[in-house]
Amino acid sequence: QVQLVESGGGLVQAGGSLRLSCAASTLAFISYRMSWYRQAPGKEREFVAAITSTSSTNVADSVKGRFAISRDNAANTVYLQMNSLKPEDTAVYYCKAVHSSGRYFAWGQGTQVTVSS
Repeated sequence: QVQLVESGGGLVQAGGSLRLSCAASTLAFISYRMSWYRQAPGKEREFVAAITSTSSTNVADSVKGRFAISRDNAANTVYLQMNSLKPEDTAVYYCKAVHSSGRYFAWGQGTQVTVSS
């Protein structure tokens, strides 16, 4: 089973940037589709961005043009570059890994992102 550890969250002013990282403990990282989700207080967890093993990406409309997802298969790490942050981006950000077989998946513990106005 893969284990995921997120990092890079913090407090930033509106208009600022952060880069989140998610390190995966697996020898088969390339076999996993990686995603970022977020959950704001009182709201359901929502999709942010995803990247396949061949680096094809999909980004939610709410963050398109501001956020970008990437991966480094040699480092077993996926990144979320967040630019032009807004207070409504405040949430706990979670990393998710789904094996290409669809049989295995895992969530990270989450990292808090707070954007002040």
